[in-house]
Order: sequence, then structure tokens, then C-alpha cells
Amino acid sequence: MADSDLLQVIRRIAVQTVAAGKPCDYVIGTVKKENPLEISVSNSLTLYEEFLDLLRNVTDFDTEVTIQGSRQKFTVHNSLKEGEKVLMIQKPKGQRYLILDRVVSET
Repeated sequence: MADSDLLQVIRRIAVQTVAAGKPCDYVIGTVKKENPLEISVSNSLTLYEEFLDLLRNVTDFDTEVTIQGSRQKFTVHNSLKEGEKVLMIQKPKGQRYLILDRVVSET
């Protein structure tokens, strides 16, 4: 094996090792459309509903509460609205994104 071939193999192993150490990355996007859900990450990247997983915190959901000893069912209207910024985690080496929550401020 030539020195340059060995060097290329070592570089490839190093890159793979670094990539393996980064299991996921976070991304901030903006809700472009509510139904079906579309999230804009940049001018050139829009994520569509089939690539998104949502936590309950960014959806409408039913819950039960007890008020003065009486159990009652309520709907929490918490679905994402156009223009809201969201925090997402990108699945490693994949095209799926998990929407965690709304972003209050970016730093």
C-alpha cells in the first residue's frame, strides 16, 4: 500500500470517528404552513410533514384534570402556527426531524 493510500484510509477513519461522536444535531426552523405541516429551515430547505415527528407539546391534545374532586376532560390547543420558530433534533444520517418545542429566543 502506498503512503498516499494509507493516508487516505486514516483520513476516512478519522472522519467516520468524528461523525460517530455526533449522534444528532439541533436545527431551528420556522413554521411555513400549518396543514399539512411544513417547516422552513433555510431558503433552500423546507421539511414536509412526512419527515417530521412531533412531541405532544406542539400538538392539540386531550387531557384530564380534577377540579374540586370532579374529573374533567379538556382539549389543549397547542398546535404549531404559521410563523412560529421551532427547535428540532435531526436524526443522525437521516432525513427525519423531531420537533421538541417552540423557540422563545435565539442566541
